[in-house]
Amino acid sequence: MAVDVLLGLQWGDEGKGKIVDVLSPKYDLIARFQGGPNAGHTLEFDNQKYVLNTIPSGIFNERNMNLIGNGVVVDPIILRRELETLKKSGFDPVAAKKLVIAKKAHLILPTHQLLDAASESKMGEGKIGSTLKGIGPTYMDKTGRNGLRVGDTLLPDFTERYHKLVNKHKSILSHYGEIPDFSEKEQAFFEAIEYLKSIPQVDSEHFVNQYLSEGKSVLAEGAQGTLLDVDFGSYPFVTSSNTTTAGACTGLGVAPSRIGSVIGIFKAYCTRVGGGPFPTELFDETGEQLRQIGREFGATTGRPRRCGWIDIPALKYAVMLNGVTELVMTKADVMSGFEKIYACTHYKYNGEVIDYMPYDICTVKAEPVLEEIEGWNEDLTGIKTIGEVPEKLMNYVRYIESKVGVPVRYLSVGPDRIQTLILD
Repeated sequence: MAVDVLLGLQWGDEGKGKIVDVLSPKYDLIARFQGGPNAGHTLEFDNQKYVLNTIPSGIFNERNMNLIGNGVVVDPIILRRELETLKKSGFDPVAAKKLVIAKKAHLILPTHQLLDAASESKMGEGKIGSTLKGIGPTYMDKTGRNGLRVGDTLLPDFTERYHKLVNKHKSILSHYGEIPDFSEKEQAFFEAIEYLKSIPQVDSEHFVNQYLSEGKSVLAEGAQGTLLDVDFGSYPFVTSSNTTTAGACTGLGVAPSRIGSVIGIFKAYCTRVGGGPFPTELFDETGEQLRQIGREFGATTGRPRRCGWIDIPALKYAVMLNGVTELVMTKADVMSGFEKIYACTHYKYNGEVIDYMPYDICTVKAEPVLEEIEGWNEDLTGIKTIGEVPEKLMNYVRYIESKVGVPVRYLSVGPDRIQTLILD
């Protein structure tokens, strides 16, 4: 057996949570492999809406186990809140024994969030657009080799380790000015740590590979998107983890040779939250129309997303980096009613016309070269079969397939799990 990987091919918010939920009946284990509670995976079914920040999106399916992998950074307070919200909605993953967490996953401390906010405020116009959840500082402590991990919570000297790291953070924060009072957050942190101990802790590398050795199916769930990868995204306007297929290997402890299908998700258009380059961004009524129809506001922060046409060079780049074997197009329904839509096929850059994302796209403007495409007017939200898909939409799908060289396997025509079509 191999680990299939599902991830985003743009700047995040592509609809990964919904598609994991749709595909989860096929898998025995859903494993989140990177990122933190800055992610917001929205799922809708049975006239209810759920937002997951840390918990894998397979949690609503009865047949599978869900793993928070070692590559994830965990805020115990947010995780506790998330689990309690699910319980009120009739889902209790802990009681149902459907959730485990990696001992090697790193913990987000209250002072990590203070460091995040202090750093962002000092950047002024050059700010990254952080969600201020403490993600970046936590990964910094991880690579600096002095972070705290989930498994540490069971050690007798955990409190001592906590205060040692917090004192380091206080020293850094003192250079930014007065240190805010975080005593209430600290108390909530330790209460959440006790709650965290109710979730079984595992060595994720052994856990996942045991599933594979027993012939069971595994789906690795990514967060954010490829173009936010810390190595290959639009640096420095990126997240702090590896959002690509390679991140699934290090974020779960599986060998590259164990990777199977790679399912890449993209919107029929593009969106981005926070700062950074966005060549196809629309600043006119069309951009605002996409935002309002598509409900393009952050699931975690509520921030309005920047909207624009699809970017083929960026999509080809993401497909290449991840070794994508099949595609999922989401939010096709949002594009209904546009007489003409456009796709960026090249960039005008430094006096040249290029078809790839350049290294210095953050400092040198890449002007999009747009190709006009016929739009469709039909309402897609009630479509049940492929035969009902408008011809002009199928032309758009085939157009993208021809540009990136990978087939579109699934088409999403609405937010509910049932509004998902399989393309043969």
